[in-house]
Amino acid sequence: QVRLVESGGGLVQAGGSLSLSCAASGTRFDVNDMGWYRQAPGKQRELVAVVARGGTTNYLDSVKGRFTISRDNTKNTVYLQMNSLKPEDTGVYYCKFTSRVTGNGYWGQGTQVTVSS
Repeated sequence: QVRLVESGGGLVQAGGSLSLSCAASGTRFDVNDMGWYRQAPGKQRELVAVVARGGTTNYLDSVKGRFTISRDNTKNTVYLQMNSLKPEDTGVYYCKFTSRVTGNGYWGQGTQVTVSS
């Protein structure tokens, strides 16, 4: 059984920074993509950033230059450094790991990020 545990959310003023992390526990598996998604109230979940196994990254246009995703394969952990936060970054942030072997996706429980203006 695989479990993803996120940490690092919270309340911050606009212009501030937060760091999120997501670690996998339980049955160890080879992870292909590690990603961060977010869902604001009344909106669909959207991909914020993703890092491939080899390190290639992709970002939502609105967070480019402000957010940085990174991963530690030895720890099966993904990080999201968020700087210059804006109120529109508010939402529940979820991590997702995709198995390299099966293609199955595993989700974390979500962590709330609130940016006040």
